Amino acid sequence: IEVDLVDVPPGGMKTVEWRGKPVWILRRTPEMLAGLAATEPRLADPKSLKDELPAGCRNAARSMQPEWFVAVGICTHLGCSPTAVAAGSANPAVGADWPGGFFCPCHGSTFDLAGRVFKDKPAPTNLEIPPHRWLGPLRLLIGSSEPA
Repeated sequence: IEVDLVDVPPGGMKTVEWRGKPVWILRRTPEMLAGLAATEPRLADPKSLKDELPAGCRNAARSMQPEWFVAVGICTHLGCSPTAVAAGSANPAVGADWPGGFFCPCHGSTFDLAGRVFKDKPAPTNLEIPPHRWLGPLRLLIGSSEPA
């Protein structure tokens, strides 16, 4: 599917459906990106070594363009749907030092803003990154990573 992202402000997120699954497209701010390195010691697989990633996504941001994070919004534990929880949230389930990311309320798995799972959580792997490619600065094609 083609997605127009002109309406997504910095820090905003858009959800679209691809193959019956929710796909999150998060426009990360410089502050969000800067916080990714700080979460690495708390992550189960910070380098995404267990993940099959589209070309250009094997990096700390897990994205082709650092500002944009594209992921399937389904927990890798039992297929529940996590929710975005902002940094400093009052949500007691994520703790006072929460850097921002995604929380699965069903079984407590947490993921950072690059979809990497925190240690000692039920989810066995990081969030899935679907095949995708950029058609323009604010136009994304999800489902194919092959050049046109």
